[in-house]
Amino acid sequence: MNPSVVGTKTMVVSPHYLASMAGSRMLQQGGNAYDAAVAVSACLAVVYPHMTGIGGDSFWLCYNSREQMVKAYNGSGRSGFNVSLSSYAGETSIPYRGIRSAITVPGMVDSWDAILREHGRLPLSEVLEPAITYAAEGFPMTKDQYKHTLNHFELLAGMPYTSDIYTPNQRVPLPGERFVQSRLADSLREIADRGRDAFYTGKLAHAIADFLAREGGMLTLEDLAAHRGNWVTPISSTYRGYTMYQVPPNSQGFVGLMALNILEHCDLQTIEHGSYEYYHLLVEALKRSFVDRNAVLTDPDFSHIPLDELLDPAYAKRLYDAISMDQAMIPEEARPMGSDTAYAAVVDEEGNAVSFIQSLYFEFGSAVVAGNTGILLQNRGSFFSLDPGHINSLQPNKRSFHTLMPAMACRNGKPAILYGTQGGEGQPQTQTAIITRMIDYGMSPQEAVSAPRFVWGRTWGHATQELKLESRIDSGVAMRLGKAGHEVRRVRDYDPAMGHAHAIRIDEHGFLHGGADPRSDGLSIGW
Repeated sequence: MNPSVVGTKTMVVSPHYLASMAGSRMLQQGGNAYDAAVAVSACLAVVYPHMTGIGGDSFWLCYNSREQMVKAYNGSGRSGFNVSLSSYAGETSIPYRGIRSAITVPGMVDSWDAILREHGRLPLSEVLEPAITYAAEGFPMTKDQYKHTLNHFELLAGMPYTSDIYTPNQRVPLPGERFVQSRLADSLREIADRGRDAFYTGKLAHAIADFLAREGGMLTLEDLAAHRGNWVTPISSTYRGYTMYQVPPNSQGFVGLMALNILEHCDLQTIEHGSYEYYHLLVEALKRSFVDRNAVLTDPDFSHIPLDELLDPAYAKRLYDAISMDQAMIPEEARPMGSDTAYAAVVDEEGNAVSFIQSLYFEFGSAVVAGNTGILLQNRGSFFSLDPGHINSLQPNKRSFHTLMPAMACRNGKPAILYGTQGGEGQPQTQTAIITRMIDYGMSPQEAVSAPRFVWGRTWGHATQELKLESRIDSGVAMRLGKAGHEVRRVRDYDPAMGHAHAIRIDEHGFLHGGADPRSDGLSIGW
């Protein structure tokens, strides 16, 4: 287990040590939590390229100590104006990879601009400097990146431009080798010099649009120019005296609130942590939340999402009462979800707090690098349905159902816990495990993220009803879960299928406790 880190003034957590160091550097250079968060985000887009990139999306929860309120920024992109069901006539689903899966505008760069304009202190050029340096001069290839590159070697090696970066000379760079992305460095320099417009209307926008036009892509310069993310009001509920915040739809964040609303009807402290009852209850609460999510989640501009009903405590009580402690619920089959995501959080000495998450959807996204830009494009739009009657059906200028969901828990109006994880379907599951461990069982963030985890169902690109359990979970507990009807599969200790989770807790003395997932290359830095 990683060592527990406690700071007296600040804390940065992320899934890569270099990104955490970049955020820490911004704080030392006079920046605030927002400057540090954008530096971490940009750095992750370089040093964790299999998990995230500037060709992807991001969601943000921000607490401002002066305003004493939590705000959210939706940094997800919409499908192109010319992208519709007819674009895939005769097909049953949108391809998961390739140029025809890159159909939504990347929203991350816009989100950097929005966060810094609203609350930042440092210029964008200074905030992006660590990311530019690591892209231009390289960084040590991690075991995690090596493993994912090896797993997708055939896909990456078969893509022009992509292969030059990720499989040079038809080989996978070994862990510890210097990994350089010089063209991405040039793109980041252009953004640092000219701001968000470089990506959406300027030099990079033209380069991306021209590349897509040549290669049969569907996004256009008009689509890029039209993009704007937006500040939105977070959704919230309460749990054991805390106010729990999530980003509203098109994020699946309300699933995390629903699960906690259900669990509120049970005194978890009377249930042994790690017992059959603990795992069964959490999994069953989450399954019931997923049923409603699958029925309603989409772009709220296209369909009403009844959040008041879904988050009603009386409805949660009905869902709780429907749980059998002896029998697992078997939900409907569903499509696989992507998993390439990076979560991070920052708290500064003024009390500002940022909880954020970003993604390309699947590992390496569409696997398409936009020509000489070095920018890997996301495949988030591949989750749209081609069924015109489906709630998440593909339509022009629409945001897809989104798995990204950063979380924040406040007490007495101030941030108390920032938490989140990668992992598609696993995000609300791991969040629920982490927050119950901290609130109900008194664990530190490091203990909570390091403890054995589970993940049920469709994640990491595979459609399944399996309940994956890390092998550190007691074999007797696993056996009893199997007898109750769960499709149990034991996986190795600290299995990457559990995702990379991180958390910060601010205690009653004002000290900051950081937790970085030992399944990742992450680091907590506080002082």
